[in-house]
Amino acid sequence: MSRIGRTVAISLTGLEGHLVDVEVLAQTGLPTFVLVGLPDAAVGESRDRVRAALTSAGFEFPRGRLTANLSPAYLPKTGTGFDLGIAVAVLIAAGVIAQESQGGMVYIGELSLDGRVRPIRGILPAVASAVAAGRRRVAVPAAAAAEARLVKGAEVLAVESLDELAWSLGAKIPEPAADRRAAGDPAAAEEPAGQPVPDLADVVGQATARYALEVAAAGGHHLMLQGPPGNGKTMLASRLPGVLPPLTEQEAVEVTALHSVAGALDARAGLIRRPPFQDPHHTATPAAMVGGGSGAPRPGAISLAHRGVLFLDECPEFAPRVLQTLRQPLERGEVVIHRANATARYPARFHLVMAANPCPCGQAYGRGTACTCSSQQRRRYLGRLSGPLLDRIDLWVDVDPVRALMSSAALTGEPSAAVATRVAAARRAQVERHGPLGWRLNSQAPGGWLRGRIGYRKLTRSGLNRALEIGSISLRGVDRVLRVACTIADLDGREGPGEEDIDAAMALRQRSV
Repeated sequence: MSRIGRTVAISLTGLEGHLVDVEVLAQTGLPTFVLVGLPDAAVGESRDRVRAALTSAGFEFPRGRLTANLSPAYLPKTGTGFDLGIAVAVLIAAGVIAQESQGGMVYIGELSLDGRVRPIRGILPAVASAVAAGRRRVAVPAAAAAEARLVKGAEVLAVESLDELAWSLGAKIPEPAADRRAAGDPAAAEEPAGQPVPDLADVVGQATARYALEVAAAGGHHLMLQGPPGNGKTMLASRLPGVLPPLTEQEAVEVTALHSVAGALDARAGLIRRPPFQDPHHTATPAAMVGGGSGAPRPGAISLAHRGVLFLDECPEFAPRVLQTLRQPLERGEVVIHRANATARYPARFHLVMAANPCPCGQAYGRGTACTCSSQQRRRYLGRLSGPLLDRIDLWVDVDPVRALMSSAALTGEPSAAVATRVAAARRAQVERHGPLGWRLNSQAPGGWLRGRIGYRKLTRSGLNRALEIGSISLRGVDRVLRVACTIADLDGREGPGEEDIDAAMALRQRSV
């Protein structure tokens, strides 16, 4: 006599989830447990975890031959999130749980050997994919219930252990202890205190750099800060998220899903509604920046900075291979990680802020002290930044030393709230202008559209045309100058950029590297 148990699980590829039908066939024969359906090593090990968890939970493991199939078979299955679905399918095949008792439930979770249900990475995108596919009821580990409940429309069943789940599905077993069933109650978890947002008022002086930061925030532009150490480059970069608009609901779900897949989400704080800030160390590897790893590839720092800021401090100290990984995301706004059986895509639209000293010792043109670096050392140091990468930077600012504090007013600058108000107004103007055309920010506007909007008369009369003639700027650089000019006009409340805006944009791109 044979019997089949069926459940549904989720397989994640990047942020995209696919429904996986889990079928377990119990037959008479030699005791064996076979798992098919293109599983990876972690999924293949589910056989041992499921067997131990069922036994520890007090269930008798079915005797005879068990065959578990994960369908569709062509889809690679990675991770430990299939444990719960396989275990429930085994209990259905054994007659412990009725097939019809599930009510369209989707199961997501890893099993420990003692029968407890453990959380996994990517709960939020997995639950979101289930809801999008019409499966609103999901069973998740109690420790991840708060994250699952961030998905609108999801009916979440938080389970602490396998016997608790079986009891809730109608298995004739003693009722689990009440304290265990309440362990996943989000009300019982203490919410962490929010981190304070650094304020731009802390930055002393640096009027030009502050203005460049405002322009970068308003138009979505990339920024390079260069100058001696101790003059505010890192302070300026860390305050950029505070002047960016809060994330929309859709953006917040997207950013939170990325952090969930990376295993870097504190679900007690709810959706991530502030633009994220990532500042990887200069020893970071290409995989740490782009993402990767065995099995299901994780997003790297580039994707974790999506809708926020990626700050590379001491950027010449980064390995050239690491810096080159930025080129495709800067153009396409996404990271593509190829594997033999699948391709994972992670969004990566961020503000890139790079900071560099003028030389290895950092004192060139700095505090009046003698620089110990030779001209060859300076060229080699700054030559680590390739031309194609530098050409994608919109704004260049020399952060010079503050020589004196002229008054008490110089000790505090304009607060982030005031700058954020102007940034929000400029962005609203861009959305109204660009929305019907398919993009939202000036940094995303095509070059042909920009040149046609500004007009060739203004272009030929500005210094931009002369710079193009002598080869000091590329055609891509021309487009980036025009985008910055549009942002400057938006901040000033003008309908379109004039020649003075183009010249101001060029002045903000005069690089010393």
